[in-house]
Amino acid sequence: MNPIDFKAFESAIKNIKQTTLAKVGAEDATYIRSIIRRQRYCEWGGRILLMCGLIHPAMWGIGVLLLALAKILENMEIGHNVMHGQYDWMNDKHINSRAYEWDIACDGASWNRVHNFEHHTYTNVIGKDRDFGYGLLRLSSDFRWRIKNLWQFITYLNLSVLFQWGISYHELAGERVFIGKKNENRNHHVDHGELKRRFFGKGARQLIKDYLLFPAIAGPLFLWVFVGNLLANLLRNLWTSTIIFCGHFTEHVHTFTEESIKDESLGHWYYRQGLGSSNIQGKHWFHVLTGHLSFQIEHHLFPDLPSSRYQEVAPQVQAVFKEYGLPYNTGSFWTQYSGVVKRILRYSLPDKKRVASAK
Repeated sequence: MNPIDFKAFESAIKNIKQTTLAKVGAEDATYIRSIIRRQRYCEWGGRILLMCGLIHPAMWGIGVLLLALAKILENMEIGHNVMHGQYDWMNDKHINSRAYEWDIACDGASWNRVHNFEHHTYTNVIGKDRDFGYGLLRLSSDFRWRIKNLWQFITYLNLSVLFQWGISYHELAGERVFIGKKNENRNHHVDHGELKRRFFGKGARQLIKDYLLFPAIAGPLFLWVFVGNLLANLLRNLWTSTIIFCGHFTEHVHTFTEESIKDESLGHWYYRQGLGSSNIQGKHWFHVLTGHLSFQIEHHLFPDLPSSRYQEVAPQVQAVFKEYGLPYNTGSFWTQYSGVVKRILRYSLPDKKRVASAK
């Protein structure tokens, strides 16, 4: 790779953002409000149909799918993007990053504080970005191989099934709050007692809502609604986990050292976001269901830009990357997902070079 003029590269990326931000306004407000309306229609339609299983089992099945769709839209296109501050300019108290609480076990304030700072500031910087592998998976040779990595694909599957709880525990930094592990790189803005209260409080509210309140409202159909909510949450967990892994852990994403980001310029930060992310190709409906995280490169470059604008700026970003000789990691869903699987399996085994040097 030829040396990069980071100053010129920075200017080109900034120009894309500034030009696009100038267009943000009524169209974006209309878009997010329409998504919220559709999400509510799906949720209430799904909850009603869950109680119609005695009329015909197919109605219950459609209800499960509608409720899962509602949960996906709420988590991905609404909650995630609202909490990134993409719609704070609307001055709407219901669509505001400081007040929004999403339909997931993870406490919104904890996620907002940790994810928006740690992950988006230190993307793929080993030792700084805790999202790289979530402390469970070895996804690069930057980490020492351990025996538990042999079955890390099973660990990945378990994480996907329980993803909302995994994110909750991760954003809490549960290994430090509950077990007492130290990390000098982590700033403790909230005491451990408060973090525990948020973790258990939000988790309890989710459990009561999905597995007690709504089933109880259904009366004799308690079990139908209980199982329907369970399946809807499972489908949402599997979908969100898969999309997030396809955006962050494909075969060709780069990692970075703490040394490499000392005195980092904005241009180098843009460079790191691009090389540490992956896009997924698809149709418009697919991008909506991913919360536009199928444009993970653009999301990491412009996390506070309304997500529906990523489709517009992606060709411009790709052209700039091509101009500066940088890889733009994009591919079909199956291409990117197979890359995730390859990466998980590859690093489940010891590095060949280290094995050879030990002989």
